[in-house]
Amino acid sequence: MLQIIGLVRFLFELYSLILIARILASWVRLDPYHPLVRLLYQLTEPLLAPIRRLLPQTGMIDFSPIVAFIVLRVAEEIVLRILVSLA
Repeated sequence: MLQIIGLVRFLFELYSLILIARILASWVRLDPYHPLVRLLYQLTEPLLAPIRRLLPQTGMIDFSPIVAFIVLRVAEEIVLRILVSLA
């Protein structure tokens, strides 16, 4: 069971790093057609798009990644607590 808990933690951390890479890519204005940039958007948009729809428009600042990090941490905590209770 410890291996599963470790894997779950790793996957949440990996997704957080992918989200950070997406944020940095948006700041630097990389080529949106580059395969790596497209992969970052494909992996993060399913989480960010619904959050973006719920948040009010704030001009050029996108707060959806901040909310996404909070959602990720809460989801991680819930999943880990469930796994620990099953162990």
